Amino acid sequence: MSPITYQFRAVRQGSKARSCCCVLSLALSLLASAFCLRADETPTAAGASEGEKMERQMWADFKAKDWKAVESKIAEGFQSIHPDGARDRAGEISLIERLNLGEFTLSNFKTTVNSDNIVVTYTIAVQETIDQKRLPTKSTPRLSVWKKGTHGWQWICHANLNPIL
Repeated sequence: MSPITYQFRAVRQGSKARSCCCVLSLALSLLASAFCLRADETPTAAGASEGEKMERQMWADFKAKDWKAVESKIAEGFQSIHPDGARDRAGEISLIERLNLGEFTLSNFKTTVNSDNIVVTYTIAVQETIDQKRLPTKSTPRLSVWKKGTHGWQWICHANLNPIL
């Protein structure tokens, strides 16, 4: 064989080695990225328990009729939706103040954390009366959004799918 053929084979083998190194480097980079992304999930877990904790406290405040605590947690731009329509902050506070709660059970929490926002969905079975009208006690889904601001966590949005008679 001529020296040129040996050089060609050496270059070809070197090219294969470089390709393997590139593929290996890329795989290691992706693996390292996966570990970095996995590390960011830790605050989500903490936020998830924080979301459930805030919902449970809000319901405890409703039941105790602690209106000062309730109002302090409701953001100025609050909005809610119920089967009978939408409410702003003042409308929701008015509704909550007419609410009489019996026993309640919160379950099936699912929480999503996105930066300074926590979205919480859950199911509630509750004995509730508004303006002397007993509402259905079957389990119904609810959704709340909490936003972290200068005054801490604020309730910014709520969806109540239980019919108000």
